[in-house]
Amino acid sequence: MKQKRIKLFSLLAGFSLIAGLVAGCGSSSSSSSSDAIKIGVVYELTGNTASFGTAAANGTKLALKEINAKGGVLGKQIQPVVVDNKGEPSESTNAVTKVITQDKVSAIVGFTVSSCGIAGSTVADVNKIPLVAAATTNPKVTLDEASGKAKEYVFRACFIDPFQGTVASNFAMNSLKLTKAVVLIDNSSDYSKGLAQFFKDGYTKQGGQILAEEAYLQKDQDFKAILTKIKALNPELIYLPGYYEEVGKIIKQAREMGITAAFLGGDGWDSPKLVEIGGAQALNNAYHVNFYSIEDANPTSKAFVEAYQKEYGQAPDAMAAMGYDAAYLLVDAIQRANSLEAAKIQAALASTQTFKSLSGDMSLNASHDAIRSAVIMELKDGKQIYRETVKP
Repeated sequence: MKQKRIKLFSLLAGFSLIAGLVAGCGSSSSSSSSDAIKIGVVYELTGNTASFGTAAANGTKLALKEINAKGGVLGKQIQPVVVDNKGEPSESTNAVTKVITQDKVSAIVGFTVSSCGIAGSTVADVNKIPLVAAATTNPKVTLDEASGKAKEYVFRACFIDPFQGTVASNFAMNSLKLTKAVVLIDNSSDYSKGLAQFFKDGYTKQGGQILAEEAYLQKDQDFKAILTKIKALNPELIYLPGYYEEVGKIIKQAREMGITAAFLGGDGWDSPKLVEIGGAQALNNAYHVNFYSIEDANPTSKAFVEAYQKEYGQAPDAMAAMGYDAAYLLVDAIQRANSLEAAKIQAALASTQTFKSLSGDMSLNASHDAIRSAVIMELKDGKQIYRETVKP
């Protein structure tokens, strides 16, 4: 009996020791996490727009690494919590929900696709967690349609489609001097539909003629039926506000069919994969509006390009630049708020009047959208050539 008691005591003591070790590990982990600031990093890392999201995530991670190397913010290091939204609105909702409820982040940066940004930003706003979108240009990302006011906790580092569409229409009319256009829209994309509308408004107001509007869907492969209709109209310009994968295929097939019209689009073209898909020669006489040019010679931009090349072994694109800007914009607000309280970070973001982006000084307006310059890029023999800067 006595021997049984000794064995039982030993067994309980063993359990107590194991429990103590587990508790000790948990305590250490909790202490470690309390010394870091968790920031959600939610991008399109797989799917049709993975080139965008990967570049932007790389830009964000580089910015946070630089900030940590300089001592972090509020005396703490930043811990990025990277999550893939797969380029899908429903997955974007899930991703933002996860980083808020499970990872307990203080704020979020992310999104290069407008439909994903619209879905994800709604979750952040309901939960009152500050979110800075990197490169989502549709107005609905920051706009609460029910109230007609800005989403209180949602901001963005990029310009929006009314400005981008106007820049494109002005360039078509004033620089290219092309007055007869066809508009080719991705009907599955909020980004494409919105940008097309703002282009049409600006183009027709200046006397441009829209010969026709045609539509396709993401993941379509064969565009020859639509292009046959377009060829018969003999347009001078085809406005194509889509994403790089479909854009590359459309332009390649158009050139194979003998369509020589100029093509014009938006920031959704900016991916190295565009030339891989479309072909260097086919993409000649094609232009797009973008956020940033690697040829920008300001010191902040030059330092970024050098650091990005060192970190990733390749030159950055505009999406990488926007991910970088979004991270610095958020951290600047945390620093000015001198707090991790969501309401104080929100107030600091809302009061941003001067922020030094990679493209120069920018500010945030009452709608929480960035007021910043755009650039026009031309594709020539597979390379992006800077054409001009357009100030807001």
